[in-house]
Amino acid sequence: MLIGLPPEHRDDEPHGARAHFLQVFLSQRSQMEALVNRRVGCRATAADLVQDLFLRFWRRPLVQVEELSTYLLRCAGNIAIDHLRSEGARVRVNEGWQPDEPDSSASEPQAALEAGNDLRHVEAALRALPERTRQIFLLNRIHGRKYAEIAKAMGLSQSAVEKHMMRALEACKASLREPAPRTPGKAP
Repeated sequence: MLIGLPPEHRDDEPHGARAHFLQVFLSQRSQMEALVNRRVGCRATAADLVQDLFLRFWRRPLVQVEELSTYLLRCAGNIAIDHLRSEGARVRVNEGWQPDEPDSSASEPQAALEAGNDLRHVEAALRALPERTRQIFLLNRIHGRKYAEIAKAMGLSQSAVEKHMMRALEACKASLREPAPRTPGKAP
């Protein structure tokens, strides 16, 4: 079966091929729309996508296809997948550009300053921990090691590793609760 042809070449095509394509497409249209609707979840979008598919074929040069009805259904499924991919990309881009809060741009510098202060407090708390506790914390939280792996590597029981982790986490939490130490001679 021959499908699609740009307007400038239509005089050269067999008239029967274009009529056959139109007949098969119209007979498969409801199945194609149902297939696309199941994938995209919107009847109107499915109808639009199938119409776009028709226009794509109608405008392009004729090509030989074994079973036109099967080919059209496969193309309808593919156009639904393409649509879902492009919608997913559009949503990801939009989510990345929309602020979480209406006035978040005004509070960004303040939030960054507070986050930097919090990080300095946590780092100071970790430096104040005993070496083994700090090492266990870093192995777990930074390097992603499980408690059992750490226990085996350090020759400790898993319970001991858990206790060291609780001590480290408590120190981190406490460092965030405590007010920042003031430097003498500086205004608050």
